Amino acid sequence: MKLRRLRRRWTLRGRLLAGLLALLAVLCAVIGVVSVSVLHHQVVSQVDRQLVAAGQRANNAKGFGHRPGGAHFDAPPDQAKIPGSVTGSLLAQLTDGSVGSASVLQGNDATPTAVPQNDYAVLAAVPIDNRPHTVSLSGLGEYRVLASSDNNGDGTVLLNGLPLKDANSTVTNLALVITIVSLVGLLGAAGAGTVIVRLALRPLKRVTETATRVSKLPLDRGEVALQERVPEADTDTRTEVGQVGAALNSMLGHVATALTARQASEMRVRQFVADASHELRTPLAAIRGYAELTRRTGDDLPADITYAMDRVESEARRMTGLVEDLLLLARLDTGRPINMAAVDLTMLVIDAVSDAHAAGPDHPVRLALPDEPVEITGDQARLHQVLTNLLTNARTHTAPGTHISVTLRQPADDCVVVEIADEGPGIAPELLPHIFERFARADTSRSRKAGSTGLGLAIVSAVVSAHGGSVDVQTRPGQTVFAVTLPTTASTAAPTVASRQ
Repeated sequence: MKLRRLRRRWTLRGRLLAGLLALLAVLCAVIGVVSVSVLHHQVVSQVDRQLVAAGQRANNAKGFGHRPGGAHFDAPPDQAKIPGSVTGSLLAQLTDGSVGSASVLQGNDATPTAVPQNDYAVLAAVPIDNRPHTVSLSGLGEYRVLASSDNNGDGTVLLNGLPLKDANSTVTNLALVITIVSLVGLLGAAGAGTVIVRLALRPLKRVTETATRVSKLPLDRGEVALQERVPEADTDTRTEVGQVGAALNSMLGHVATALTARQASEMRVRQFVADASHELRTPLAAIRGYAELTRRTGDDLPADITYAMDRVESEARRMTGLVEDLLLLARLDTGRPINMAAVDLTMLVIDAVSDAHAAGPDHPVRLALPDEPVEITGDQARLHQVLTNLLTNARTHTAPGTHISVTLRQPADDCVVVEIADEGPGIAPELLPHIFERFARADTSRSRKAGSTGLGLAIVSAVVSAHGGSVDVQTRPGQTVFAVTLPTTASTAAPTVASRQ
């Protein structure tokens, strides 16, 4: 399982290179084993041929086995006098299954040396079949030994042996050479393979770079000119990488078409909202004017008529606020620049808190300000609207008597933070991800009590984003904190949060 997970982390380049090296390693191992096996067979066969010839010369040696007249020798022929005997040759005589004597020619002068008696049992166990067999003798190493019986049939057996030391040394040297050459070849193949694989995968890297550039484009808002494409040289469908490049280009073309259609649809909706909001302002103003006029005539009106006109004026005022909010969002969505100027944020916060005291005296508001005045660059009217909306939101969704706190701080020279916290029941977890969306409605724990349009927090997010800042919310039962972070200098940021809604 761990090996499988590790393999999944390998890059395609690593997998190709590992596969290539594994194939070469197996090939080198097969060639080495076959070569060593063939050489071992050849050198052993050569020793066997020499051993058969040596056995024949020993059997033909004068006086082997019997004296003239039939008397039996107790020792084998003089090994040093046998023609063709070489250093390391072994000669032993078996009588009745026991080794009578055994000697090996050693030294530069090929002097016969007795074989240790603890090896007699090994020699006595050699099958008497006139065929070479391999035995291991203590202090002497491996030998090829051939046992041949006396032609006179008296049970005497002559053992001839030749050492395998030189043959084994030759095979070992070949195995060592093949191993070294194979390792050097694998290292060279690894270097050459790395270069070849890198060159072969270079088109795939260009395709990846194109996809990476596209992934960094802001495709979720505004007009998107998706011009990124895989180079034509990497879109040859006759190759695997070319097929990937061609498929990516096809997908990018489809996405560009969809984004163009989406932008056109959004622009139509935004234009409609802006036009409708602009056109509704006049009739709403007229309705409010006529409602106020009926109350100023001085004539006594029936109570039900007075109540009805009050309701008409109240709903017209609420409708006017909704239209103004929609018109503001539509203007921010189209990327219209806001009026940037120096703003005394400290005084702006004080004014907003004063307005909150007047609008909601049953919600105590605590204010915490830094020792020094805080100034930023922004649109004073829109920033005042941000603070007003957040304070209104805190009052609307909490019970009378709930404490609200406003804190202004400057954690760094390039930004300021305004925090508006309340001690209400908090925001429902399922609503929290959508809290800044337009027409987002809270559940019963933060119910709408004062005719909320559901656009207040969307306007906050849009205005703050237009200033290049951000707004975050942290909530739990008993505390909800909205933190507005604003840059101290002018920003050309677009209203990103609002545009995603």
